[in-house]
This record gives sequence, C-alpha cells and structure tokens, in this order.
Amino acid sequence: MNSNASAADPPAGGPAGTAAQAVHRPIPGECSMEPIELVMLDIGGPVYDDACYSRALLQALRELGADVDELAFHQVRDDHRRAQRGSLRTRIARAFLPDGDRDELSALAARYWQYPPQALYTDVLPALKALAGRYRIAVVANQNARVQDALRRDGVAPYIDVWALSEVVGAEKPDPAIFLYALTKARVSARRAVHVGNRLDNDVRAARSLGLRTVWVLRGEAPDAPTPQQLAEADTAISSLAELPEALELLQRSRSGHFSGSNGQ
Repeated sequence: MNSNASAADPPAGGPAGTAAQAVHRPIPGECSMEPIELVMLDIGGPVYDDACYSRALLQALRELGADVDELAFHQVRDDHRRAQRGSLRTRIARAFLPDGDRDELSALAARYWQYPPQALYTDVLPALKALAGRYRIAVVANQNARVQDALRRDGVAPYIDVWALSEVVGAEKPDPAIFLYALTKARVSARRAVHVGNRLDNDVRAARSLGLRTVWVLRGEAPDAPTPQQLAEADTAISSLAELPEALELLQRSRSGHFSGSNGQ
C-alpha cells in the first residue's frame, strides 16, 4: 500500500520485484498436484491500488477529529505492511483515536473508499485476457458490493465467474467461510484452486490452511522488502499480474505445487 506509487502502473523492479524473481523457482519433476481450475483473486492490491483505502482511512480519521500527522499515519501503515498480521483498521484506530473505535473508523472510511479508473493497474486486463478460457476466475475480497460497479466500469467484471465479496457473504478473510463460499459456488475442490492476494495473513495463510495453492502479489499491502521467511509461506510470489499466467503454469508443472527458494529452502 505505497501511497507514493503510481496508481495505474505496476512496480518496475525494486526490492519486492527482485525478491520475487530471485527467491522462487519451480522444482523440476513430475506434477503430483491436481490441475488448476479456479483462480481466486483479491481486489485491493492485485487489481486496484491499495492507496485508495489508505486515503479513505486518513479522511475518516480527520472527520472524527483526530490530529493526524500524515507521515505518522504512513509509518503506522508501513509497520503493518511489514508485520503481515492483524487488522490495519484496528492498528490505525488505536494509534490515532482516543477511544480506539475501529468500528466507527471502518464505517466512515467505507463511505470514502472508492476506486477511480486510474487506480486500476495496467497489467490487470491483459492478465485476465490471458487466463480467460483456461481457468475460471473468482473474486474473493474484503469489499463492499459497490466494488462491482467499478469492476464493470473498468472492464474487469466480464472475466469474473464467481463473486465472493465480504459484504455479501457475511464473512471477511481470513475467515475460511469466504473461501469456502467461492469454492462451493464454483463447484471446485480446494486442491484445484489457487488464491492470488497481497497479504500473508488474510490471503496466503488463510488459503493454504484450506488446501489451496497460493500466489503472493508483492504490491499494495505487501511489504516493500519481504523476508525469505515471508516469501517461503506462499507457493510463489509475483510483482505484477503480467507474471500470473506463467506462475500458474509453473505451479501445475512443479512436483509439489510449491516453489523452491534459491537457497534450497
């Protein structure tokens, strides 16, 4: 969730992109995993710039009367990105609101949380076009139903076969219920699904606990410089959705479905 990054363009190299290329390599050998039928996709981070939500939180804080220094706000947010655990809303509320009321902050931020057309990453539509006809695609995201309007406007919605939005499902990631909802709707087993997201706690760990393979997208709420230990939690990591079609092919060809680090771990 880098507010200094361009809203529409994917990262060009940098620590995260370098780590993704250097650490993850497929293990050669005969594939023992079932074929991938369903690709589950998060929205904030992989599809739209997460800075939109950061701006909504900051606006909500100020409306609630918090005296917020913008540098301090981004420091708390960046600490959260490095930690890859817990709720950003809770951390922000505790840091800047006297009563630490996360619910009030969350409700107010939701009013300002919108994705303008320029927030769509430029690699999204080409990636979806490459995946179309080869995989079914599900949206699995902690979002309100309003996001569908933005996805229709930006040409993303026609590629989506299954919708699992937290406001509609009644469960937020990392709750297994939202993943199971998508699997049930798609009539696909977890072993034939991959989840693509940018958080270890909400996306990678939650999906792996259910038996899904995982792709960690290193932008948005992912840390700028993920550790080798963090990278090892996902089956593979990418810095752009342009890399997703090849990453899925490699996952299907690898022996265990898990990519090996260059250090052998």
